[in-house]
Formats: sequence, structure tokens, C-alpha cells
Amino acid sequence: MKKVKVEESVGMVLAHDLTKIIPGEFKGAAFRKGHVVRQEDVELLKDMGKYHIYMLELGPEQIHEDEAAVRLGQAAAGIGIKLAGPVEGKVNFTAASSGLLKIRTGLLHQINMIEHISLATLHDNAPVQEGQTVAGTRIIPLVTDRSRIEEAERICAAGAVVSVKPYRKLKAGIVICGNEIYSGRLQDRFGPVLEEKLRQYGAELCGLRYAPDDAAFISGTVLELTRAGADCIITAGGMSVDPDDVTPEGIRNTGAEIVSYGAPVLPGAMFMMAYLGDIPVMGVPACGMYHKTTVFDLVFPRVLAGERIEKSEIAALGYGGLCTSCTPCRYPHCSFGKA
Repeated sequence: MKKVKVEESVGMVLAHDLTKIIPGEFKGAAFRKGHVVRQEDVELLKDMGKYHIYMLELGPEQIHEDEAAVRLGQAAAGIGIKLAGPVEGKVNFTAASSGLLKIRTGLLHQINMIEHISLATLHDNAPVQEGQTVAGTRIIPLVTDRSRIEEAERICAAGAVVSVKPYRKLKAGIVICGNEIYSGRLQDRFGPVLEEKLRQYGAELCGLRYAPDDAAFISGTVLELTRAGADCIITAGGMSVDPDDVTPEGIRNTGAEIVSYGAPVLPGAMFMMAYLGDIPVMGVPACGMYHKTTVFDLVFPRVLAGERIEKSEIAALGYGGLCTSCTPCRYPHCSFGKA
């Protein structure tokens, strides 16, 4: 590093970005790497607190922050990720499509244990939108040893650290259970909520059916929807422990493999996850009708991404499984479901 008085820097080339901060108004690079300092820049640089300019003279074993960030991004990014930058020494990872964010947390930890390296991400299994920033990387100083970047690249050779699984275009069948709805005594309010969920995730509704509190009728309706081409089934209502709530029995009677009846998630404790062959069958309790975010929002994105849910993964949702019902709801930008 060569330290030069700002008055003597005119005509010299900046080796790094210089950040300007106006509290509450602006934070960004006032001068970019490669800028040739002009006489009219001198007073502005002083206003920024820059009375000296540091010129970099890199040795063969050193690497500049921009090159380091680019190499880290290229090493850590997997499918479904676009890289942007470097800007002020940082490279951002953005989602190439809407989908499920996958973070290999063990590799991430190893990378961040390397001195001078920073790779920050959103949580694993977070639902993300196309163009959303999902991670960012940089080194801490302006310059570091090349060996540190090479070590991170070796770690990433084991597999992508950050990737996005795009959602599949699933056809979903919905079964609304309950004598009061089937008989027409009460208007169905559950179906429209679930239809809107499907719309938000880009899934297609291939059939909406109603069933009384009759296990055989529920089983037959589920099987009918699978024959009609449904890629997944959502049953709603009748999931509690009341004697006349027989939706879980109806799901079992289809021959489906029950992964879990019950989840350590509030709201959504009475949730059922099952599979009829390769077709996911989800039993959503009544909370899904009036809570904006429930266990369904934690599981359904993974179904859309083509992942098969295991019992251990349902159990793991208990850590972070308590929704605090914030107003307004900020999910998925909160702690809910971040097991």
C-alpha cells in the first residue's frame, strides 16, 4: 500500500472504490476503481474524509477484493443462480427463477472459517422469487492471500453452496372435508384460500371436491383426483382429534404411506404428510383457513421443488416452528420455519 496525500493524487488511478455516505440519503461508491483523480475531485474527497489515497501494489501471492469476490461467487454458485458485480468489492447471488433456495450449511461454515472471507446467505429452504438477492460474498480487507481463495474453491469443489431449485408446474387436487360444507349449510372459505396459495406458487388447480365427514368418501375422492391427473393432493378440514374428524383415516384408507400425522409447528400442529406412491398428500388443519402463514407454507414449496419430505425433516421444523403472527406478516423474511 502506497499512501499519497490527496493533493498529490491528481492524475493517479484509484485501486479501489471510495464510498460516500450521507446518513438517510445515500451510501455508495462516489469514485470507482480505475478512476483517474482530477483536480476538482480533491475537495470532494476531503469532504468524504479522504485526506490520503492508498495506491495498491500487489505481490504475486496477493489478490484484490474484486477478483477475490468474483472467484468466490463462481466457486460457490450452483444451478438457478446469477452473479452480479463486483460492486464495492462484493458479488451478489440472485435467483434466476422463483423456487426453493438450497444452502449447503456445512460447506458454508467451512468457507466462513477461512480468515478474511465472508459469504452470507438467506436460510436454507427459503422460498425465493426470480431476481431476489439470496447471498453475497466478499473479502474483508482490500487484499488477501490467494491461498485463502484457493482453499475456498477446494471446499466448493464438493458441491455448490448456494443454488435455487425451480418450482415444478404441478397440478393440485383439493378436497374440502366437513359435513357442514358438503351439505351447503356453510359457505366454503377454505377452498379460495388454498386456490390463492396455488396461484402464488404457480401451481395449477386440477380439481376442487367436497366430502362429508366420511372416511370412505374422502378416500374415494382423493383417489378420483389422482386418476384425474393430480400431481399432489391437499385435503382441508377434519384434521383434529374430534371423533367425527376422520380426514386422517380417509387418507390412510387410500393406502398412502403416512410420513407424519402431527408437526411441531404452530399454527399447523395437526398437519399430515403422506405419499400415495409418488403423489404427496397433505392434510391441512383448519388453521390454514384463517392464518396467513402455517406449516403448509413451510412444506408446500419443497413439494413444488420435487423434494420428498421425511419424518426427521418434519420433526426438525420445531426449531423456529413458532409463528409470532406479526402484523403485517413478513414471512418468509422472519424466523418462522428456519430450522
